[in-house]
Amino acid sequence: MNIIGAFGASRHAIRDLQLFRDADTPAVAALLAACPVIRVAQDEPVEDGLRARLYIVLSGSLGVQPATASGSGEIQRILPGESVGEQSVLDDAANLDAITALEDCELLVVEPDLLWRLIDEADGVARNLLRLLSFRIRAANALLRRRQKLGEFYRQLSMNDGLTGLYNRAWLNDMLPAMVARSRQDGTPLSLVMIDLDHFKRFNDTYGHTAGDTALATAAAVIRNALRPSDFAVRYGGEELMAILPNTNRVLAEMVAGRLCGRLRETVVFDDMRVALPHLTASLGVASLARGQDERSLVEAADAALYRAKEAGRDRIST
Repeated sequence: MNIIGAFGASRHAIRDLQLFRDADTPAVAALLAACPVIRVAQDEPVEDGLRARLYIVLSGSLGVQPATASGSGEIQRILPGESVGEQSVLDDAANLDAITALEDCELLVVEPDLLWRLIDEADGVARNLLRLLSFRIRAANALLRRRQKLGEFYRQLSMNDGLTGLYNRAWLNDMLPAMVARSRQDGTPLSLVMIDLDHFKRFNDTYGHTAGDTALATAAAVIRNALRPSDFAVRYGGEELMAILPNTNRVLAEMVAGRLCGRLRETVVFDDMRVALPHLTASLGVASLARGQDERSLVEAADAALYRAKEAGRDRIST
């Protein structure tokens, strides 16, 4: 980076610079005439972060990576006529953004005192600066909204099991306490159905893990499709699944569990085998929220009921 002359002796016109558009007056020209013009080679850093300065691109382009987005890979491209560093001058603070030449370029350097003088003495400069800052605020807000939407998308993605598409334990840990609290507050019932595919290890050992994954995904789809839109299907872990039934008492929950048990028993996993869930059925345990129970004890109650269904011979429901 080296000084190649003063702006007044350069070939560049004031009217081509966004900050001075409609402010191309003899007074502004006189103030800018002695400002240095520097040449920066491609990939060379421009700002050392120790001084507040305004840089206006005369030729080439700059890349600016905001300090708040460090490491994110998001770089703003500054083209001829555009400027960078206004905020640092207005804040009277060091510019912490990483500024690098994306190609060989020439820059007009305006010191803070001179910029303030231009703002005070040229109405057009003040208007252009306000317009520029307003545009950047809008752009920053739009970027923030996009990041929020993307963050919500990935958050939702992290709440689903990749194999079955059902909600996962992370989702359950977030949502079940809220459902229990809502049930208590509204005085409405809440039931769980814990579902375990019988002898699933044997199925995996016989048909292989790829076939086991297909069977598990099929069983999950059966459960999801058999529930109401207001119900929730969760992969609790391994071959253990769960149905959460808001506004559902124990009697209705037992009916839902019976329907799930029957549908799983009848579902064909592999069309070419012509058998219903080969060597796979399900044991189901039902529990409803009782007075004084929290989400953990509710899950434990459903799990205990599931264990009783297994002890009774599997392929059945228990409460």
